[in-house]
Amino acid sequence: MKNDENLEKRICEIEDRLALKELVDTFSVLADKRDVTAQVQLFAPDALVETYRKDELVAKLSGRQELETTFGAFLQNFETVYHFNGQQTVVIKDDAASGTSYCLVTLIGIENGRRMKTTIGVYYQDEYIRMSNRWLIARRKSVFDWEDKQEFD
Repeated sequence: MKNDENLEKRICEIEDRLALKELVDTFSVLADKRDVTAQVQLFAPDALVETYRKDELVAKLSGRQELETTFGAFLQNFETVYHFNGQQTVVIKDDAASGTSYCLVTLIGIENGRRMKTTIGVYYQDEYIRMSNRWLIARRKSVFDWEDKQEFD
């Protein structure tokens, strides 16, 4: 019986890890589609999101409504938004988890009359919570670590 319990526990952990990876990936896909209404549903109702450029705090948002308004306004600035997610590490404890995910974001838009491509190296430090048997982002620290900008034809 003990081996069966251990196997079940390991399977549950694998399922949770996959669900957390899918949560982060779905956030990115919805950003690319500019579906911020669906995107903010991936956050807990009272979620907190802090955005940094390197070490400087540039935005602190609270709750789905503020997230939707701010995310939507930001994404309007670009004709193309493209996220490419990389590695993710997570630590799971019951119905809470924490993790770090890396992402390469490409933004294409008009700036000062010129079409520009901005590539940003981002990492997210997340705290997750399981609510109603579904993982959500409870707190996110988005760090825009580096940026490369160039004119784009």
